[in-house]
Order: sequence, then C-alpha cells, then structure tokens
Amino acid sequence: MARYTLAMRGLSQRVQAMKPSATVAVNARALELRRRGVDLVALTAGEPDFDTPEHVKEAARRALLQGKTKYAPPAGIPELREALAEKFRRENGLEVSPEETIVTVGGKQALFNLFQAILDPGDEVIVLAPYWVSYPEMVRFAGGVPVEVRTRPEAGFVPDPEEVKRAITPRTKALVVNSPNNPTGAVYPEEVLRALAELALEHDFYLVSDEIYEHLIYEGAHFSPGRVAPEHTVTVNGAAKAFAMTGWRIGYAAGPKGVIKAMADVSSQSTTSPDTIAQWATLEALTNLEASRAFIAAAREAYRRRRDLLLEGLSALGLKAVRPQGAFYVLLDTSPFAEDEVRAAERLLEAGVAVVPGTDFAAFGHVRLSYATSEENLKKALERFRRLL
Repeated sequence: MARYTLAMRGLSQRVQAMKPSATVAVNARALELRRRGVDLVALTAGEPDFDTPEHVKEAARRALLQGKTKYAPPAGIPELREALAEKFRRENGLEVSPEETIVTVGGKQALFNLFQAILDPGDEVIVLAPYWVSYPEMVRFAGGVPVEVRTRPEAGFVPDPEEVKRAITPRTKALVVNSPNNPTGAVYPEEVLRALAELALEHDFYLVSDEIYEHLIYEGAHFSPGRVAPEHTVTVNGAAKAFAMTGWRIGYAAGPKGVIKAMADVSSQSTTSPDTIAQWATLEALTNLEASRAFIAAAREAYRRRRDLLLEGLSALGLKAVRPQGAFYVLLDTSPFAEDEVRAAERLLEAGVAVVPGTDFAAFGHVRLSYATSEENLKKALERFRRLL
C-alpha cells in the first residue's frame, strides 16, 4: 500500500495537472460499448472514415522492400523536407527552404515541440475559443498560460481581431489560429487572418497557424497567414486528414529556421524521428499530385454531402447549429436536450448516439458531431435525435 502511495506522490505536478484528451476518451468509450454489442452510432472521432489511398500504401510497400527501415534524421528524411518546401510554396504561397521544415509524429507533436521550444514559465498564448482541446493543455505543460478569446455563434465563430488585440499583453508569446477550425468548422476570411498576422508583426509574437484541415473547405477559400508574417509564423499541418493517414502519424511544420531547429532538438531527445516508412509514404502523397488530388476531391465531395444531409436533418428537427464551412464537424446547441452539454451527451449516448461534449473545447452548451461517417449512420443518428426529442 505504501509503495503505491509513494508512486503517486512521485508524479510531477505538470503531469498531474494535465487533463486527458476528451475526444480520445469519449471515442474509446464508444468503441468499448460497440465491442459489448451496443447498437451505437459514433459521431465522435476526428478521423476520416476512408482508407488511405492505394498509391500511398504502395509507396510504403516499396519502402519496405527496399529496406528503408532505419532511423531517420530528427527533422525528417531530406526528400520529404524538400517536398514539403515545394508543397508550402505551391499550395500556401510560403517561400521556405527544406531547412525551414520539419516532419513530426503527427501534427500534435509539431505543436507540442513548438510550445516546448518557444515558451518560458509565465509566457501567455492566446487561444481562440472554442478550440481544439489539446492547445491549452500543451501550453500549460510547457509552462505557459493560455489566454482565451471567445468567438461567437452569431459571428459564425470567426474571431474579431479587435478583441484579440485587447488580449495582448507584454507577456504574449504566441497566438494560435486554426482554420478550418476544430470544433466549429469555421473558415476564417483572408482579411481576418491578415489582421491577426499584422498583430503578430506589430506586437512581435509568434502566430501558430494550424492548417490540418486546409483541403476540407466547402465554402470560402484557404489562406495561410504566414504569407503576411513569415518570420513570425509557424505553419502546422499533416497527412492525417487530407490523405486519411491518421494512424501513420506524420505531421509537419514550416517556420523560422531557428524555431524549426529547436523543435528538431526536442524530437532528438524524445522520439528521435517519425516512422521512416510512413515518411516515404507521405512523400508519395505529396508528389503524386494527380492521384492525391483525385482522392482529396472525392473525399471532400463526400463530406460536403454528409454535412448538408446532417444540417438539413437537424434543421427539420428544430435544432440549431452554425453552418460549418470546412473540416467535418458541427457544433450542436444542446438546450433542447438537457441543461448542459455533459448531460446532453449522456442522454444522447443513452439514445444510441455518441457525441463529444463541448466542455473541453470551451464550447459550452454544445456538443460536437463528426460527420466523418457514412450517410446511413447520419440518418440513423438523426432518427435517434428525433425519438429523444
């Protein structure tokens, strides 16, 4: 007994203060219920339901046959970093060299390493709420202080640069921007992103631009704020969403050379490098443009149909949700179901639909629905919503 008490007492304060990912936890619970035979529609995971494209899988097979199974440099294989520099130039209008790019174990590690590299205790990081659940936890783990600036449903969850400006202090070290956004699906207009980049220039802080959903836009257009403030911006992305490669764990980033080197130094003392075979597969995804563009276009159109089906069904039931312009999420107002979003998620789970309560997203009074699932599942979920109401 005493031994276990000592083990708990020996954990660091920063680990004890860190909350586990709510989305991962809810998805795990849904999977467990399914394993028990519960008839459940899971609208929880932020994960494409499509398989990885065949040309990408074939590149992984070739890498295996060619013996490309050794350690890679901490910042990634040179061939992939060269392809990333070209991708950022071609698709994002960013002029970066291979040395200004890094490959990481998913986009999450790019963000984690970045905060470890730039934050000192007490440094403030502005996060736009609702936000992806991991941003504030990563900031706190690095010793920083997350500062929330809320966005509002009536504004389409698009931030007001003036409100962001009022949150800036002498301790502000970074601003995190995520467009298209998880969990709201908002796509920030170019003029808003330009204004936020101008704030980074004026007040000399980092702009962290998480662009993991850039290829999943249904209305509006994607704009990378690094075009405005290249020396102040770190652009984060990855293979997971565009190429249905979540389990391959390949993220990447571009930014000032000194920051990228520091991020690679963090990798060198933690993961060494991302999976080598997965890097060669990602190289294929980024360079076989004809096949990759065809895959992305087909997936995007499927998501668009699903979004429209879900929104029309919710509207027919009298439920309120802001129309998402990108990603594959809808934030649903839970007031018709329960007094708060946690109880609403519990009632929906009892009705056979798993959703993520908005609490850890700072999306209070909402649950997040993922439409990265079949149209059949969405119709079944809507019918269960109707019965519950």
